[in-house]
Amino acid sequence: MVFSSLIFISAFLPATVALYVMLPSRWRNALLVSASLVFYAWSGLRALLLVVALVALNFALGRMIDAKEGAARRRLLVLALSVNIAVFVVVKYSGFLLENANAVLALVSDLQVPVWSIPLPLGISFFTFHIISYLVDVHRRSVTSQPSPISFALYIVNFPQLIAGPIIRYRQIADQLGTRAVRFADIDAGVVRFTVGLVKKLLIADPIGAIADQIFGVPPGQLGVDTAWLGVVCYALQIYFDFSGYSDMAIGLARMFGFRFPENFDYPYAATSMREFWRRWHMTLSAWFRDYVYIPLGGNRDGGWATTRNLWIVFFLAGAWHGASWTFIVWGLWQGLFLSLERLKPVEAMFARLPGLVRHAYVVLVVLIGWVFFRAPDLPNALGYLGRMVGLGVDDSGLPLIVRVSTPMAMLLAAAAVMSLPLWPRLRGAFMQWQERGGAVADTARAAVIGCAVLLALGVMGGQDYSPFIYFRF
Repeated sequence: MVFSSLIFISAFLPATVALYVMLPSRWRNALLVSASLVFYAWSGLRALLLVVALVALNFALGRMIDAKEGAARRRLLVLALSVNIAVFVVVKYSGFLLENANAVLALVSDLQVPVWSIPLPLGISFFTFHIISYLVDVHRRSVTSQPSPISFALYIVNFPQLIAGPIIRYRQIADQLGTRAVRFADIDAGVVRFTVGLVKKLLIADPIGAIADQIFGVPPGQLGVDTAWLGVVCYALQIYFDFSGYSDMAIGLARMFGFRFPENFDYPYAATSMREFWRRWHMTLSAWFRDYVYIPLGGNRDGGWATTRNLWIVFFLAGAWHGASWTFIVWGLWQGLFLSLERLKPVEAMFARLPGLVRHAYVVLVVLIGWVFFRAPDLPNALGYLGRMVGLGVDDSGLPLIVRVSTPMAMLLAAAAVMSLPLWPRLRGAFMQWQERGGAVADTARAAVIGCAVLLALGVMGGQDYSPFIYFRF
């Protein structure tokens, strides 16, 4: 089940909201846990059993860590983290690790180990990070362990953020796991935010993504230069509107049930440095790595080389976190490279003298090259694609593929590029000012716009195939 499906919007969500509002507050957490387990069970019962087992295990481990002192407390944390990371690695990376082990063995012998992999449970990268941050914060005494198994389960499996985030720290919502006020204003704001995300996903990301899928599905040598650039630009817009749309939907859904989730995107394509880009893109992931990996490694406290080492470790892990493939690892190291370069004093001085438009163009170019590695199925394909972007590597078997974009699609691409920049907040601010002055007329216009957007999205849902969010596979 996905947020952008008819079964979710027409049945699951209305039923859950109605029951939530009608039930006494003491039963609401149990309802959300039950609804979340049903939501997750749509992806398979075996995955659900793994999630339930991890929730039960880590609830007990959190209570045990909180009760210990000194060295015993630290040993128990190490054990708890080792168990969770081992499960994560076995489930997500076993096939990748075995394939690479066989590649190394082939260099020295004929011995090969059987390659096996486990079907990847949806959202395992996200809920594993939720668990790790909880255990570490309990150990640090930043929070006390959650005494209620239902409330702890809700923190891990709450369906708005279970599959693809945002990555929520326990301390950010610990108070909200107790009692939450249910107000009409929250439901109203939640519906609006959810609708914005739905429009981003169905009306922008999916049609633009169809072009990206077509282009990246062709061998790079058969692409024209213009087509190669079109493909990566389309993918850049697709992944932004797809993932920020999911985040909008998650934040909106959480608001309907009284939760306040942190923002996850802040117009990253408007950045003028890679450091700024990562303060704007997938903000909860960046903050998680900063607080639980980068700072514990030493951050920037020990000088330039240590800072560079720590950045490369962080982005190696960030790349691997996204997927069991060398393409993701190279993508992560590519980010780390430019983040390291930007910290060099001569580079900082040069950047300070450059016009903002030039710095923005630099960020866009670095990000687009990175997206090629992120989207390509393997490294040879990624390198071939980059070659075609600069005019290298034409396939002699025929003419290069040139994709013709229709006028409506060109208009959509232009609108998406503009809306990926901080124009929407200004429009929203102007509309809110008009709404305050317009009274009932403005409220009616607002309701009509939201209603039309929902109806249009429902029409698209009814006429398209299943289209999961990109980050579901991470």
